[in-house]
This record gives sequence, structure tokens and C-alpha cells, in this order.
Amino acid sequence: MKPSILALLLLLCAGLAAGVAAQELPPSAVFVDATGRVRVQVPSSPDHYYRLYVRDDLDAGPEWAVSMALGQAGTTTLSESLSAYPASHYRVVQQSIADPDDLDGDGIDDLTELANLGRQGPLNPAAEIDFVDGAVSIPDRATFEALSYQGKDVLIDTHLEDLEFVKFYLLDTNTDNPKVYFMNTVTHRAHGRFASAIGIPGGGRPGRGVAGQMRGEIVYHPAVMSPNGRLGVYRFEFEPNDSYAFADVRLGYELLAKNMPLLENNLAYYPMPQAALPRYRQEKALYDASRVKVILDEDIYADTRYIPLNPAEGYGLLTVMDPNARPNPRDIVIYEALPNEMPRVGGIITTVPQTPLSHVNLRAIQDHVPNAYIADALQDPAIAGLVGKHVYYRVAADGYTLRESTLAEVEAHYAGLRPSEPQVPVRDLDATEILPLDAIGFEDWTRFGVKAANLASMRRFGFPEGTVPDGFAVPFAFYDAFMQQNGFYDQVRALLADPAFQSDYDVQEARLAELREAIEAADMPPAMLDALAAMQATFPVGQSIRCRSSTNNEDLPGFSGAGLYESYTHKPDEGHIAKSIKQVYASTWTFRAFDERQFYRIDHFATAMGVLVHANYADEAANGVGVTVDPIYGTRDTYYLNTQVGENLVTNPDALSVPEEILLGAAEGSGYTIVRPSNQVAAGEQVLSEAHLEALRRYLGVIQQRFQALYGAGDDPGFAMEIEYKVTAEDGLEIKQARPWLGSDPLDPGATPTAGATARPSPTPAPSATPVPGATREPEGQPYRLYLPQLRRG
Repeated sequence: MKPSILALLLLLCAGLAAGVAAQELPPSAVFVDATGRVRVQVPSSPDHYYRLYVRDDLDAGPEWAVSMALGQAGTTTLSESLSAYPASHYRVVQQSIADPDDLDGDGIDDLTELANLGRQGPLNPAAEIDFVDGAVSIPDRATFEALSYQGKDVLIDTHLEDLEFVKFYLLDTNTDNPKVYFMNTVTHRAHGRFASAIGIPGGGRPGRGVAGQMRGEIVYHPAVMSPNGRLGVYRFEFEPNDSYAFADVRLGYELLAKNMPLLENNLAYYPMPQAALPRYRQEKALYDASRVKVILDEDIYADTRYIPLNPAEGYGLLTVMDPNARPNPRDIVIYEALPNEMPRVGGIITTVPQTPLSHVNLRAIQDHVPNAYIADALQDPAIAGLVGKHVYYRVAADGYTLRESTLAEVEAHYAGLRPSEPQVPVRDLDATEILPLDAIGFEDWTRFGVKAANLASMRRFGFPEGTVPDGFAVPFAFYDAFMQQNGFYDQVRALLADPAFQSDYDVQEARLAELREAIEAADMPPAMLDALAAMQATFPVGQSIRCRSSTNNEDLPGFSGAGLYESYTHKPDEGHIAKSIKQVYASTWTFRAFDERQFYRIDHFATAMGVLVHANYADEAANGVGVTVDPIYGTRDTYYLNTQVGENLVTNPDALSVPEEILLGAAEGSGYTIVRPSNQVAAGEQVLSEAHLEALRRYLGVIQQRFQALYGAGDDPGFAMEIEYKVTAEDGLEIKQARPWLGSDPLDPGATPTAGATARPSPTPAPSATPVPGATREPEGQPYRLYLPQLRRG
């Protein structure tokens, strides 16, 4: 019995000692200061230090320490970084300086960490790191400034350009001991580099989140009103594709705040527009009922009257657009609410703020059109008076220009985007047989079309079997013979000579529709029918067959012709494949294809249609487009991937589908970044797997190297390739097409460049007409050029 009594006595003594070392104190006063923060005053002495605890819910939920201070003679006042709870939510604990605690359990006592704020933090169990890498607390403004970066070198974080920001890393947020690191963002602009430098497990691998890890940045806006009613707000945000629940955001908010003693109730959560903002809107009631302050674009830009999102210039009809209406490609649109989808337009004005990463601005960047936020634009008589008129619109860093334009200016603008002389595509009609893809090469594009020749070339690149489809190429000679026999060239000549056809878009569209119907109904020469039947017989019975357009005026450097011509799937119950071949031939004469050739002065009669034929398989898991450069965000040594779920094509997606955007490092092992996740998969999932990404990295590198040589581009840094790919139902990766990226420069130094959008205010004259006068002009951004080496002057 004696040992047990002794043990009880020892425990009692230890408890009494602890009671002396740590003791809860009732406050002598509690009040809220001018910034909205609590002030808790307690009787104190220099022999003790004091910890302030807070509880969100008095009936349930955890309690946590939010600040710590050395005792003063008489009284000590404690506060915290965020807005005040009612007085009953707080309590103060007194601790003896002679017997300091280790509140965060990191093996270093509170007083040591309190004396070394920055390198250490008594409320943060994160291990100390060298300041060249970062800190574990930010005690004052000077420390924030030392950790922050402000400038142009923001990698893919273009929305942070010229803003002062410090990136952060939260660890173990799924445990009772979460940690926070504030990155030295001068040293480490990317989270992955910081993670690798200090040894965060899994943190250096871009593209996939790790359980218990959250990362983002804190941005300081000195001229924006904060929750405390004063200028100067620190906004924190997570990564663009993160969509955390309210509970996770609140955890991050509290964790950052208690380790940033410099704050004065001026921290706010900024939900990023791609993923976080929709979730915030769903959970807004939870935020409103909490002390988590939220800042949105309209708050950040409340006193900003003008934001140049994409500097450029253009012409068009100034039109006020409903967000649900579809604008004309030649409209300069004014939106009072951002649309869900942003088609091609001539220029954009919004009266609500945008961010650089908004889908509206990404489309403006892609299309090289001017885009700006102009506050109360329609209340400005100078703007409102121009609605319904053709205007010149220029966006620049120092302001915008919007004025009425003359018809001559409009015509000169679009004429400047056109070649000055007619262009005649080269076609070789000597090849008169349908050939397997393995029997033709890159040089045969003048006989079978660029699409077929490029696909045939890739079959020699050493990719695994099945990566590039096998099939056949139908030569231009078949199309020419079919058109000659049925007198369709003569019909086109008659159309071009008709003044009504030349001057009226509606007449053009109606007459071209009649021509396509006639082509689809016409007879083929018997020899062609026999050759096509023999090719069709090589496919298994019941196999659907894909018939794809392959012309001599598409898939060229600077002139992709993407979407101009149609492809068709020939189903097993449709009989002779001639039906689908004639549909492809008819697509030469769609309004869009005809209008595009007219605009670029491409000779309609030298245009030739070949057909690429291969097996077709349904139930595709994904479709995508990849580019061997980053044309959207301008990052270096990366490939850009844009992928849609299922058979929803990236080039023509469903209205509400959001594609997955990935920046894939070009070098082996360089990782990838998900810029935007798809809304067609569950949160945290990807459309492209790790295996798909590794394969695409290899394939894109080979495709860039081999086609750069085939196109004779040498070491031209402006040359890039674009591919279309799909993920099959069996999870295989297949490359469907390769073509020079439309931003690639023409390879003929003497060629006349063309640039800009294809929208135009009125029908353009036939190639034989006198060219509209106007100097060739280069709009800002990456120009859209016409490839000319294989075209001869008319």
C-alpha cells in the first residue's frame, strides 16, 4: 500500500506545481478596439507570461490559443489578429516564466519562440527554417516585406503580376497539430521549389494535391478597404483549381491569422474565380454566420475605374450584350454581367471587374482582341452614344480609346489583315489511286492533303502500335474528277459572277447550301466507285469508318483551317462509302469555308479535297488538344494541354462543359500543373492520368523535333506544333492529327503576313477583284499568319 500512497502524493504535488505554473485568470476588462479586435485585460506581473484562448462555439468544438504576451507590472492586455467574438468566448491563462510551457509541442519552450518570432513561433509546431527559404510567423510589416515578391516574374501566376505577395504552405491540416510555413517568395516563386528545398513530403510534385496540405498566397492591397474599416487588406487565396469547403477555409484563416501578429483584423479570404468562387456562393450562408471575412473582385476594384486586361486594338459594331445571348464575331461587346461562355468577338468591355484568369480574359488573350473593365461604361455619354455604331477600340496600359470609325477605316482594317494578292494552293493531280497511309509520306501533301500526309508521317516516328491510326488516303484527283464530271466548277463560276451572291451574306449562305445538296446527290464515276468499294472492303464487317477532310489549304504554319471542313463517320448500315466521301467533298463549300478562302484570297478552283479514311471507335473517354508551347500563359519549357471528357470536342465543346487545362513540363521528370480542372469529373480527379501525361510528354517532344525538320523550320523558336488526341474506352492514347500551331511564323521570308481575326463587316470580293487598299498591320499579341511557301502568286 505504501508505494501506492507515495505515488498519489507525488502526483498531487506535481498537480499543485502545475497549478502554480499555469493558472486561468479572470479578465479585469474586455472591450473591442477601433479595428474590431478584442482587448482582454488581466492583472499581471513580469514573472509570468499570458496566453489568450478562444472558442468559436461555447457548447461544442475546439478551443485554441490565438496570442501570447509577456507580463507587465500591473496589467497586461492581450488581443488577436481577427475580429472579436463576445467576451464569454475568451479566457486567459497565466504561465510562470520560471517554468515555461511548450504550447505547440515542438520541443522548444514558449519563451524561446516568443523571443525569436519569424524564425520560430510559439503557436506553430512547424520546424524552424532558414529565412532564405521562409519563416514560421510574420510578426510585423517589415518581415512581410522581406518575404514578399512584387514584379513581373510570376511564372504561371499571371494574376499576381506587380502585386506584393507571400506564398504559404499549410501542412497536417487533417491532424490536431497543423503547421504553417510562410515562403520566402523572393527565393521561391513556386510552391514545388519551396517544398523540395525544405523537404516537404510530396510537395514538390506539381499537379496532384497531398492529403493535409493546402497552399496559396497572401496578397497585400494597400489601397483597398479592409474589414477593419481602414485602407490596407491582406487577402489570402488558395490555388486556382482548389475548391475547399467552408470548414477547411476557416481552418486556414485561423491558422494564418494566429501566426501573423502584424494583422489588425485586415485579413480576408479571396475565392479564386475558377473553382473556389462557385463553392463560396453555395456556402455563403456559412461565411456570413462566421467571422471569416471574404473579399471579391468588386471589393478589390471598388475604387478602380479602368483595368486593361488585354491590351490590343480592333474594330467592330459596339453592342450591349445579354450574357445569355451569342454575339457576332465582329461585335465590340459591352457586358454588364460576365457571360458563362465567351465566343470570338472583336473586343470586350465589362462594367463588372474581371481578373486576368477569368474565362473572358483568357478568350481575349487567345483571340488577340482588346479587353478592359470600364466602370459604369454605359453611364458615360461618350460610350453610350456610340452603341449601335462601328467603332475603333484600343486598350492600353495608360487608358482606352473608343471612337466612331468610318466605313473606310473598317474596310482598311480588315483589308490589312488580308493578303494583298490572290493565293493559289498547289495541287498535284498525278496520284490517281487510293493508297494506304504507310505508302505515302510528308511530301505527298500536295496529292492527298496535309492532314493525311502528317498522319502518315507520324506512323514513322516510332510510337507504339495504335498510337497513330492506320488507314487510307483518297487523292485530290478523285475530287477533281468528280467536280469536273458533274459540272460543279462551272456552277461555282456562275455564283462568283452573280452580283447578288458577291454582296449579300444571306444569298451566299443559301446558294452554297444548294450547291452542297447537289454535290451530295451527284453520281460518281464508276472507276471511283469501284476503288472506294475495294477500300471499304478491307475494313471488318460492321466497322464504322471515319472519313476526314484533308485539303491543300489547311494544317499549314500560320493557317490551320481548323473547323473549316467537315468529317463524317460512315456507319455500317449506310451502304457504299461514296455517300460519306461526297459529304466531305460538299464541305468544301460551306459558308464558313468559302468565306475564309474569300477573305484570304485563296483560289477556290485550286482548292483540292482529299479524304483520310480510318476505323472509327465510339465511347471515347476524352478528347484533347496539345501545343508544344504555352500559348495562353506564356510559360517556358512547357506544353499546353486542353482536354474534354468523353466525345465532347475541345474545338467545339458543349456550352456548360469546362475542359481540363494542364501545363506539362517539357523535360522528363519536370512535372505538371493543373491550371484549371474539368467540371465533368469529381473534385480532386483528373481527366488525363499520370501515364497519359508521361506519354504525351514523349510524343510532343518527338513531334516538335521531327516536324520542325520536315517543315524546314530549322531552329526557328517561333515554330510549334499542335496535336489532337483522344483517350480510348480502353484507356489507350491515340493521336488523331498534327499541324503547325497557328502562331507559327511563315517560313518564306518574302511572304506577305496576315494577322488577326477572320470576322469582317461585309462580304469580301472574289479573288479576281481589285484588292481593297490598306496597309498590312500587325496587331498586338501573337499574329495569325498565312503560310505561303507552297502557294504561288496569282
